[in-house]
Amino acid sequence: MWQHSFTFDSPAYLLLLLLLPLLWWWSYDSLSGLGHWRRLAALVFRSLVLTAIVLSLADIQYQRRNDQLTVIYLLDQSLSIPTDDRQEMVEFVNNSIMDHQDESRNDRYAVIVFGKDAAVEMPLVNVQLPLPTRTEVLLDPEYTDLATAIQRAKAMFPADAAKRIVILSDGNENLGNARREARSASATGVSIDVVPVMLSARGEVSVEKLDIPANARRGQPFQMRVVMRNDVPEGSAQTVKGKLRVIRKTGDREDPIVEQDVEIAPGKRVFTVPEEIDLPDFYTYEARFSPDDPDADGMIQNNSATAFTHVRGKGHVLLIENWEKQGEFDFLVDRLRSEDITVTVTTTDRLFSSLAELQRYDSIILANVSRSSGTDADNVASFSDDQISMLERNTREMGCGLIMIGGPDTFGAGGWTNTELEKAMPVDFEIKNAKVTPVGALVLMMHAGEMPQANYWQKRIAFESIKMLGSRDYCGLVQWNGNDSWLWGASQGGLIRVGPNRKMMLGRVDQMTIGDMPAFDGAMKMAATAFAGVKDAAVKHMIIISDGDPTPPTTATLNLLKQQQVKVTTVAVGSHGMLGSQEMQKIATFTGGKYYEVKSANALPKIYQRETRRIARPLVYEPKPPVQPLIVGQSEILDGIEGGVPPISGFVLTTVKENPLVEVILRSPQPATEKNATVLANWTYGAGKAAALTTDAGRRWAADWTSWDNYDKFFSQLVRWSMRPTDDAGTFNIATNVRDGSTQVIVTALGEDDEFLNNQSLIGTVVAPDMTSIPFRIEQTAPGRYSGEFPSELAGSYLVVINPGAGKAPIRTGVNVGYSAEYRDFQTNMALLRTLAELAPKDTPPGTLVEAGLKATEADLADEENPFRRDLPPAISNQSIWPWLIVIGSCIFLADVFVRRVQINFLWLTAFLGRIRDKLLHRQREAPVPETIGRLRSKKQEIGQQIERQRSASRFEGTAESTTGSTPVSPEATGRSTQSKRPPQPPQQPEPENQESYTERLLKAKRDVWKDNDGNPPR
Repeated sequence: MWQHSFTFDSPAYLLLLLLLPLLWWWSYDSLSGLGHWRRLAALVFRSLVLTAIVLSLADIQYQRRNDQLTVIYLLDQSLSIPTDDRQEMVEFVNNSIMDHQDESRNDRYAVIVFGKDAAVEMPLVNVQLPLPTRTEVLLDPEYTDLATAIQRAKAMFPADAAKRIVILSDGNENLGNARREARSASATGVSIDVVPVMLSARGEVSVEKLDIPANARRGQPFQMRVVMRNDVPEGSAQTVKGKLRVIRKTGDREDPIVEQDVEIAPGKRVFTVPEEIDLPDFYTYEARFSPDDPDADGMIQNNSATAFTHVRGKGHVLLIENWEKQGEFDFLVDRLRSEDITVTVTTTDRLFSSLAELQRYDSIILANVSRSSGTDADNVASFSDDQISMLERNTREMGCGLIMIGGPDTFGAGGWTNTELEKAMPVDFEIKNAKVTPVGALVLMMHAGEMPQANYWQKRIAFESIKMLGSRDYCGLVQWNGNDSWLWGASQGGLIRVGPNRKMMLGRVDQMTIGDMPAFDGAMKMAATAFAGVKDAAVKHMIIISDGDPTPPTTATLNLLKQQQVKVTTVAVGSHGMLGSQEMQKIATFTGGKYYEVKSANALPKIYQRETRRIARPLVYEPKPPVQPLIVGQSEILDGIEGGVPPISGFVLTTVKENPLVEVILRSPQPATEKNATVLANWTYGAGKAAALTTDAGRRWAADWTSWDNYDKFFSQLVRWSMRPTDDAGTFNIATNVRDGSTQVIVTALGEDDEFLNNQSLIGTVVAPDMTSIPFRIEQTAPGRYSGEFPSELAGSYLVVINPGAGKAPIRTGVNVGYSAEYRDFQTNMALLRTLAELAPKDTPPGTLVEAGLKATEADLADEENPFRRDLPPAISNQSIWPWLIVIGSCIFLADVFVRRVQINFLWLTAFLGRIRDKLLHRQREAPVPETIGRLRSKKQEIGQQIERQRSASRFEGTAESTTGSTPVSPEATGRSTQSKRPPQPPQQPEPENQESYTERLLKAKRDVWKDNDGNPPR
């Protein structure tokens, strides 16, 4: 199975091995002092070091050849593959594995399924495991991306086996580039086999396109073109009869344009529909086809198409008012209409549902509307988070104006704090100055465990409440978790400021689990104690949600709350009969709160938004007597207005944003803090303009304004300032083309005399169906022609805005992807599949195309169609080993140094081997004489011999007195012995019987010398 060898990446360096003889010649004489064996070892070590260095420079690699095979199957799971064919795919793979996979050769296989993306259904295995009847991986089947599947397979292949991909698909890709990825795989040695999925011939009628001008002119006729296609089996000439309808939509209104019987012959046919628009607006057209015989049309998903057009006018405004106070702004609406401004009025219970609905308006006015409104649980209306986001993006990205007119139910007092809408306004809705407005305190009491999805809904209403509170407000949440407890701030009394703790509160809420509270009294006493601890709270509110079954609170507890002016609102959910509801209603009535009986959990967030607004009531400022706003800034809004503005008796406190784009136009002289006394401010926000008028339009606080001569001029100039540019020059035309998961935008720019406009700076923005923003580049491609492209893979409406530059009206249009590209393909793309199979890796035959497709049985498969056939060269894997050679060479170099510097005696080896021999032969060894005794004896004998030599060589004879007056001193006695100046030896005389020892004679001679030197030791 394995074949091992070595190879070199830079073999030219091997010529350096010719230096080995030179190394021996040069080193042989220089190492002669080491002896024969040490010199030979040093030379061998040096040669090995040089060889390791040369092999490392040549990048020696360990090479293995392996005849194992890895096969990866790619299964197409897109919508264009019928369900029966998907099942046959699984059966084909299972049969292929069971019949051909060779476990003895350790062949491996894997399965990847793909649609819009690719995922591994079965990882690489070397045992025969059949696939389940259904694939377990869930993919988006709206598109086919074969290229991603091939790329994923390339990443899965091991390096030690031959590689083959088997594609089971109809070849109708609509994302990616399979040819490019297949060529890349083939270049790395991957063989590609293809098993085509043969789509059965069937009749299919589709509406390919509805083509209309993107910017039609008012009162000018134009032609709509409906492009339809009839795909029939080859050789068939069947004509499909049916009804074609074209509908025009604007706002909530639908008008039929045409409804006629049509016959569609095989191929394409274009129907022309004349149209003329009299009123300026943003229109959506939809073409639908209904066949008379449903069997003649394979799919109904591709039987409709939509298009958009925009007819410009003098300006169109949407005014949204509170549904509970309808007619409050009728006077303002009449005055605007008298100024030739088209105004559409809607209420908070009939809000828009998509961003496309807002494109017909050039400015939107929020007239004293709160985020939520209503009187009971069944009549609560509110802006959803998506709708608020649409308002903000409609201004920032689409250039629409946005005006917020004050009243007691708007700005911060209307629950708009910490929302996306606040970002679009030139003022913040929260007051952080304690001297201007007091703070509020809110306690949430949770006990709704018996309602469906109780934990989810309680978390959500807690989220909504916390997000609406100001940073200086207090908040606490009491729950039952074995006992009554605070979810946070227990050591601080339960109520803590929201500002620095908002994220912590939201995190605790996300982890809370609510228990079944047995009684209200304990938790309500805790709340009363907490309210008493926040002395600076001007508004105290408590909201209880429960099913009503806990024991009611005592009268003393309710009186304690009432004495502190705490209003308790109760929300009854899943109540146990009338008893529970009555008790909760008594609590609300006794404390001055509201009582809600909820039948649908969907109303809970709206109720909590409305009730949390009670904490923001101090934001309403009503000075007495009324004050006259001061003009502090110049603006085109006040052009032609002389003498100032009339007095007002109230407005909503806000905080001016610290941004140089913000312009404060009107300011109240009270309160003294200027940044909180704004009456009118505006700014440019993104592509649009936004203004905040914190007083009302004359119904309550600005009553004197309705009789003001400049009332019409003031509000009409405010509205016109905020509008999108509405010039009707018509010099820019836009067209769109959807193809291969992307949309091409083509802009034609013409001047007043129909000459081409070049070098224009165009900016494009698209809002996708999932509300994501997609900016895209627009570049000039020809004289007066500009082009851009953006991805449009999702089905739905895409809003396109092209900004031609400052002072020019933005071009608005839309693109609708009505159905997936999978519904456009009805035949197997054999051309692509054949191209993939014909790709041949280097030195390898091309892949195989199984002509019979999934219908091929085992008997039909030839040997060259076997996925596990052995026609691929063995896999070669190389691994560089030069780092190991460097390490080994370093160790050998140290051995060379050791041999040259250290001489080793191997005599110990003889004794060691002798001991082993004696042990193996069971011989008795004589006990050795202790080494210390032998050493002492030899030392004694050596010393004795030295003494005898010295005695015979320099015997000292003691005399009475020397004739010279001096006594000769032996060299041993004086310590100055030198052999060159030894004194003449006296003749030997026989020793006396009582001969003195050598030591005694030496001491005696020393004493005699001292005596001759007058007692001084010799020098």
